[in-house]
Amino acid sequence: MKYEKSFLLSLYRTMLTIRFSEESFIAPLLDGTVRCPVHLTSGEEAIAAGISALLTPEDKVFGNHRSHGHFLAKGGSVAGLIGEVFCKEAGCSHGRGGSMHLIAPEVGFLGAAPIVAGTISLAMGAALAHKIQGSDAVAVTYFGDGAAGEGVLYEAMNFASIQNLPLIFVCENNFYATHMPIRETRKKDTIYESSLPFGIEAVREDGNDVLKVYEAARRAVELCRNGKGPFFLEFMTYRLRGHVGPDDNIQGNHTDIRPPDEVAEWRKKDPITRFRKYLLETDAVEQKDIDVIDLDVEKEVAAAHQLVRESDVPNVKELNSYVFKKTVA
Repeated sequence: MKYEKSFLLSLYRTMLTIRFSEESFIAPLLDGTVRCPVHLTSGEEAIAAGISALLTPEDKVFGNHRSHGHFLAKGGSVAGLIGEVFCKEAGCSHGRGGSMHLIAPEVGFLGAAPIVAGTISLAMGAALAHKIQGSDAVAVTYFGDGAAGEGVLYEAMNFASIQNLPLIFVCENNFYATHMPIRETRKKDTIYESSLPFGIEAVREDGNDVLKVYEAARRAVELCRNGKGPFFLEFMTYRLRGHVGPDDNIQGNHTDIRPPDEVAEWRKKDPITRFRKYLLETDAVEQKDIDVIDLDVEKEVAAAHQLVRESDVPNVKELNSYVFKKTVA
């Protein structure tokens, strides 16, 4: 498959923006400046980048507890993400939500939430709305392998299948639900096959190869836009950081039970390193193209941090702002 240079560089920029943004949280997490729980996406960037390259602002995306990448890839601002992690007014939720409550409705990212499988039904509702409105927009729900143990996923697959909804189920399988390895929770680890009894077409692909993600997602998006959804995508990937925070050290207690040699092997499959190598070895781009993006992204993240430092924390007098209140007539 021949890809335009500008397209390849846009994929690289998206992944690098996610990585640089997230890695910029490490120091403030370790020194206590950032106090909200932060689930880092490092190592899983190719999935959000590859899928979002196919989406428009009219398409709706719903995330989970580890959704920095989903937010940024869909078009959410770097400053909006960083501001929210630092709980500042500059944040996308005005500092009220923190890392796990991101939103950017202006670009179709309708929210992330920490409840496991909690946004799957919301994405199903968005897909139903698209169908009722006669739109060709699609809805995407991201969830991890742990969510495959939640009943709402199967209820949503059943309803989406019956209604032929334009809904794409995306399972980011990183082999661990918090610290529970998938081998201890499932007899078979082929999560994508869970959709087959519902008559939903499904594909499992390498989630650390952004072009394979893009091609798998392209078929899913095309079918959903043409009234032939839903579709189930399972991407095999791996988080390079801890479940929450940089390395899962809690008050000096190391809780990451993953074997060091396993982590080391997956570091060799880093999606950004792999894609950069591909771009250069195939002469798709030149080193100077890579260097320009590296510098641009570094500057963008630094500028966002400066803006956030100058932003106020939420005013205590506005504690009840943005909260729905039921009134009695």
